[in-house]
Amino acid sequence: MKTAENILRVHSIESFGTHDGPGIRFIVFLQGCKLKCLYCHNPDSIATSGGKEYHIEELVQMAIKMKPYFGKKGGVTVSGGEPLLQAKSLIPFFKRLKEEGIHTNIDTNGRILNHFSTELLDDYADLIMLDIKHMTEKGYVSLTGQANKKIAFNLAKHREDSGKKMWLRYVLIPGLTSDPELLHQLGNHFKDYSSIEQIELQPYHKLGVHKWEALGWDYELKDARENTEEELQQASDILSHYFKKVKVN
Repeated sequence: MKTAENILRVHSIESFGTHDGPGIRFIVFLQGCKLKCLYCHNPDSIATSGGKEYHIEELVQMAIKMKPYFGKKGGVTVSGGEPLLQAKSLIPFFKRLKEEGIHTNIDTNGRILNHFSTELLDDYADLIMLDIKHMTEKGYVSLTGQANKKIAFNLAKHREDSGKKMWLRYVLIPGLTSDPELLHQLGNHFKDYSSIEQIELQPYHKLGVHKWEALGWDYELKDARENTEEELQQASDILSHYFKKVKVN
């Protein structure tokens, strides 16, 4: 029986993901996001309407079929859009996954910190990957279209206090987020967080531009260039002073 609590609105599903958490992942991309990041490669996932409704047990059974491929590290990652918009339904979904012995991971921008999201993070999420957009309020607003970057930092502090594992993700955009001063700010802010296992640098790319065009939206970063190998190495070198592990995806 379908009820609001056991339904997830899904944008897309990837069966053999290798870049969204440890090991081989079954990735569920949820529909809906309150941010409109200038570099979003799935802009069609932003609208809270749309997507396809799945009963959580249907998704659980799909994950169980993938279980032989997970090995010791793999599992299920829920991404988006912004998965915490559907935190209420993710609680029973993750609860079922835990009953099946499946590792759970959430890729989030950290914008939602309420009763449902904290219960999900505290009790059922083995790992979270927190996307850090920008280290200044002005830069955050420019990149995401929303104010108050502190919400994500509050979620990070909550996760740190829980003692459960966390990864950080940071998109490196030349001229916008790549400044060494910003990278040092990022490192200094999180350098004492014992829960952070690694930070992943996401090189800037334009793979989603055609999706913006299909939606009739103006892609404002059309003049931005991709990172050079030297820039990626410089960013990695800076962040390695603050984090246990720096990975360039």
